[in-house]
Amino acid sequence: MSYTVTWKPTAEQEFASIWIEATDRQLVTMAADRVDVVLRVNPNGQGESRPNGTRIMFELPLGIRFEVKDDDRLVEVLQVWRIK
Repeated sequence: MSYTVTWKPTAEQEFASIWIEATDRQLVTMAADRVDVVLRVNPNGQGESRPNGTRIMFELPLGIRFEVKDDDRLVEVLQVWRIK
């Protein structure tokens, strides 16, 4: 069974800023698409654990901080940043 992946509005805004400033928009878009796919399938197996029940992962050129809510089968992307 898969998870539902949502992005907090602040993470969506961060992604939009990254995309607008990017000279490689297709690469940024593809990375975000891959994030959604892998988090839908196996979020607890992605990245590294962090305090307060969050995890981080890297899907170049993006870094992602997210939270997994297993009982609800939900993943929430909390933050996204550009890795240079």
